[in-house]
Amino acid sequence: MKTFDVIIIGSGLAGLQCAKLLSQQGAKILLVDRKSDLKKGIHTTGIFVRKTFEDFEFPPETLGKAVRRVTLYSPKLKSMDLASEHDEFRVGKMGVLYESFLQDCLANGVQFSDSTKYVRLQLTRSFTIVKLERNGEEFEVRTKVLVGADGANSKVARDLQLDENTEFIVGVEEIYQGVPLTDEPRLHCFLDAETAPGYLAWVTNDGEDVHIGVGGDYAGENPREALEIFKQKVIGKIVNLKGAKLVEKRGGKIPVGGVLRKIANERGLLVGDAAGAVSPLTAGGLDPAMRLSKYAAEVIWERLKTNDPQVLLNYSGEAFRARFVSRLWMRRIIATFTNQIILEIGCAFLRLPLIRSFAKHVFFGRGSFPDIENVYPRSDTKEARSLAEV
Repeated sequence: MKTFDVIIIGSGLAGLQCAKLLSQQGAKILLVDRKSDLKKGIHTTGIFVRKTFEDFEFPPETLGKAVRRVTLYSPKLKSMDLASEHDEFRVGKMGVLYESFLQDCLANGVQFSDSTKYVRLQLTRSFTIVKLERNGEEFEVRTKVLVGADGANSKVARDLQLDENTEFIVGVEEIYQGVPLTDEPRLHCFLDAETAPGYLAWVTNDGEDVHIGVGGDYAGENPREALEIFKQKVIGKIVNLKGAKLVEKRGGKIPVGGVLRKIANERGLLVGDAAGAVSPLTAGGLDPAMRLSKYAAEVIWERLKTNDPQVLLNYSGEAFRARFVSRLWMRRIIATFTNQIILEIGCAFLRLPLIRSFAKHVFFGRGSFPDIENVYPRSDTKEARSLAEV
């Protein structure tokens, strides 16, 4: 049976980031993913905020053009323009980014098992035995640390007896090429209780492609049907799809309950959506995926160096809960806006100077997800400091 320092289940942004950082320190890692091609079956809309691309390095070819303008629409398509003096958003070319991160991992010695399904785990005194399935055949490997990066409905979380997400919205999106782009890159956001209950719909012009999507609490309804209704509403008014080519469809659950309390024990921990690392207010998960997985790598590296499993307990979601109180309440308030008339009135208030400033802060502020340094005290160990500097 092969033995690894760390086994990471899931090769989305959080799993790849964690594997990349740990492999730079020399950890022996197995990275597992159900997909045969990381560029397919992408769930995220791929929007990175300024805070992320200022604090982390990305290969130039993985990010689209800078977006400085947001237009917010009411249910009757009355608009309000917001502009920033900074490059606020960039749409990631997620397939290219995943492949770039994966190549970095492989160059650092990470073993990657694609088309592989996580089955279950078994605890022994010193190791966690992980049962996997590939091409219909089961096999076992063992690890000192198991990382669940397996999405909003994490099976690893359940098997490690960690907390699980219970609050979700669903997002679906289509990406088009060949759309006539007469405007500078812009994010169009639509408040509409019918097509995007409890959240919003969007049209993103990233300077190359156009993303059209909806997100919300559909309560058993079909979000794909909501997307078609939304497209009928905006095609010809906001975007011209005549002659455009549909190149990709995305969709999936988004946890919006905030970072879970119990996201680690002595056997392993959770990152990304599995940990609830998504802003409850904006539903943005890429920035927290990068930040929390970096801290997870620091904690794991210290655990490996000290050979003390209890070090993993320092990785706790409890510290986040107080910082998420206002965002969680705002999420619940937004979820109550199910009446189009009330929502239209609310949009009218947003155009008032004071409220408009608040809307600008929501879109352009740097606080949608807390800085890890302000949540967790830094370890004083030499190993943790060296990883923190990576």
